[in-house]
Order: sequence, then C-alpha cells, then structure tokens
Amino acid sequence: MNRIKVINEPSDLVPLLRCVDTDVKKEVFKNLAIDWLTAREIGDRYGEEGTVALRLFEKMRLVETKWQAGEGQPVKAYHSFYTSLHISASSPVHEISDVLQVAVMSDPEYARMEDEIYRAVGEEGKFAGDLAEELAMSQIMLKSLIKRSFRLDFRGHRIERFDG
Repeated sequence: MNRIKVINEPSDLVPLLRCVDTDVKKEVFKNLAIDWLTAREIGDRYGEEGTVALRLFEKMRLVETKWQAGEGQPVKAYHSFYTSLHISASSPVHEISDVLQVAVMSDPEYARMEDEIYRAVGEEGKFAGDLAEELAMSQIMLKSLIKRSFRLDFRGHRIERFDG
C-alpha cells in the first residue's frame, strides 16, 4: 500500500531532518523502508543509537508495527509507515529560521531548552500558547522544540510529558 507523508506545517520538518542527522539513523530509516525489523534486530545491528532512533521514529509516527512469531512469544516488528513524502509548506522567514535552528541545534543546547520546558510543563501539562508566552519564545519555536523531544508531546493544544 502506498502511503504518503504530507508535510504542510514547517515544524514537521524538524523530526524529519532529525531522523537522518546521523549515519546510523539514516541506515535504520532506510532499512525500515525495505523490511520489517524487530527492536532486537535493530539493536544488534546498530547498537544503542539504533534503538534510540527507533523510539524517535515511533514517537514521530513514521513507523508502523505488527506482531510476528518470535522465540517463544510474539515480538513487535517495525516498518516504515510511509512510502514517500510530499513537502508543501510555506512560512515567513523569521518562522522557518526558528524551525531550522531547532533542527540543527547542538544536543547540549537542546537538552538545556528541553529541560526548561519539561519543568515548566509539570505533571499536568500546559497550553502551548501559555507556555510560549511564559518562556518568551515564539509558538513555532516551541512547537519545533516539542517535535524534536523524546520527553514531551502535543495532546491537542496542550504540551504534556511523553510516557510512550
């Protein structure tokens, strides 16, 4: 079945760019487009970075899963959900610069910002507009930061800690 990932929102570019920002992520992504692989197979082939990449792809809803027979009990296998991409997004320069800044931000700088957001969100979560105002950043910057995160996610217009 052909499934096309349509990107209309500029902040959706962040996870896409982060999915191929290392050789390991790129190889895992390419292999999942070709075949069904289990988390164990990915871990054996690519180590911890491959396992982390798989979690990223799952959070970004770029992979689908199915149960397949394993040694003793069924195991979850992963495969690329989409067969192609269609990018059709336009954005003012000041917004796209926020999106691209988040995509290429160093890991230590990103971790600092993610920690700040994580603390501000708290256990209950917060509305994105309120949080952007509280942290004195644009909503597109906040949205891009959340889309890069393993620890935070959107639930409607709320930002919550991600437990998946």
